[in-house]
Amino acid sequence: MSDLKKMYHTLQQDPFPEDLKLTLGDQELTFKKRTWEIDGETKGLRYGENPDQPAALYEPVEGQLEVGGVKFIGAGQGMVSALTEEHMLQAGKHPGKTNLTDVDNALNILQYLSAKPAALILKHNNPCGAAWTEEGVSVALKRAFEADRIAAFGGAVVVNRKLDLATAELINSVYFEVVAAPDFDEDALAELKKKKNLRILRIPGITELEKLSKQPFLDIKSLSDGGMVLQFSFRNAILTADDFLPAKAEKDGNVFLARTPNKQEADDLLFAWAVEAGVTSNSVIFARDGVTTAIGTGEQDRVGCVLLATTKAYIKYADLLASKELNMSLFELKLAAIKDAEMKAKLEDIEKRTEEARGGLPGSVVVSDGFFPFRDGVDLCMDQGITAIAQPGGSIRDSEVITAVNEASPQVAMVFTGQRSFKH
Repeated sequence: MSDLKKMYHTLQQDPFPEDLKLTLGDQELTFKKRTWEIDGETKGLRYGENPDQPAALYEPVEGQLEVGGVKFIGAGQGMVSALTEEHMLQAGKHPGKTNLTDVDNALNILQYLSAKPAALILKHNNPCGAAWTEEGVSVALKRAFEADRIAAFGGAVVVNRKLDLATAELINSVYFEVVAAPDFDEDALAELKKKKNLRILRIPGITELEKLSKQPFLDIKSLSDGGMVLQFSFRNAILTADDFLPAKAEKDGNVFLARTPNKQEADDLLFAWAVEAGVTSNSVIFARDGVTTAIGTGEQDRVGCVLLATTKAYIKYADLLASKELNMSLFELKLAAIKDAEMKAKLEDIEKRTEEARGGLPGSVVVSDGFFPFRDGVDLCMDQGITAIAQPGGSIRDSEVITAVNEASPQVAMVFTGQRSFKH
């Protein structure tokens, strides 16, 4: 094994102490370092953000913070930080920081999606595909995977219902690093264990996630100078479709009011806004029929989010066609097309159909984690055939943005969330 490869297989020696105490005013919280007995050894986190960063996971074990009359999530309410050997059904190459923070962010999203079976695939702490459906988690996972086959490679799969054999077989047909569920059917677990390096986590508390959706945790952002910013964690105000606000603005004595979404549009907006809680800002999400059709993350400008999301959607749509029809990725097809005239023709056909289908985006709804400061981002979304938008509202140009959706034919719906959903 080369020295470069060794760094990914080397366990960092964890230098952190067993206990951690945090004192805020006259309140004290006690945390205990989480370790596991794996292969006869006591092991903590494999490593941190990168292989050369030692790291430790701490679980709150005593105390519950109360700030401004609000009680925070505390001892006895752990999910990822409370995982024991009993929950780690297979350690694989035992988890590092990114494996567990991916699962944690999935739970952050799933707390708002308890109404239906849901499946998420996360990579680099962002969802690359998400879906929910009354048809069950296997259908949800298939749809989430097909939403972004490219990014799903090596990701974490998290579902909110008992994981069955059909779902396990889909997971094993692809390369994933982690799978988490509230429970597993026996035959599903046996199937998953065929992949020896797969981390398999049973988190029973997933079925109780909804109870945490209105209670904040202490969100700590560490600064590069060793300082810290403390804040209440984000709490989603849109828990049902009825929580959306009418998109309304006034300017120069005129009132601007957008169309109200229909039931399907409202359901998709609710789903997408829940997923938005776990997406790095600036971001927009396109969704249709309970599935993400495009996710644009981490851009510095709003219109850039839309451009990124739509560009990715076209690539992923073409890739799915290449996979289903030719059993190869879009990039393998492009490589083959350089020297093979037949493959070049197939590539051109797939690209033509992708353009005609506008990347599978028509009929989608869009959510934006921040308001649209100009109508350009909205116009770009509507160019892709979207039917409804949810956004925080509050821009001095809300009237222009509402005018944009009202000018569309057919008219595009819009609602406000009344809250921003930035995540940095």
